[in-house]
Amino acid sequence: MYISDGVGDRLREERDRLGLNQTDFGAKGGVSRGTQKAYELGANSPDLRYLAALEGAGVDIQYVLSGSRALLSEQVLDETETTVIENFRALSESDKASVLRLTNALAGSPAV
Repeated sequence: MYISDGVGDRLREERDRLGLNQTDFGAKGGVSRGTQKAYELGANSPDLRYLAALEGAGVDIQYVLSGSRALLSEQVLDETETTVIENFRALSESDKASVLRLTNALAGSPAV
């Protein structure tokens, strides 16, 4: 099976994001450190069992395979970000507009 260029680099980025070494990251996917290294170098292509196991461990597999982050994936949001989004979704439309103006002002973004 052929996996596109960049998968190894993105696997390494996800491993770094999770703060794991190759041995521990590979173990989450059910592979050895050597196999993990080969995946990251692009010498071998990961299989579906490995990718599914990593997804269960918090890896953004959509990003690994495509280079695009999953929109608002719980895997890439921390607990605080998740809470902010859940609270935002519970607001009225006028309150959402107020929050958007506030966050734009705080971040220095142009008003919407």
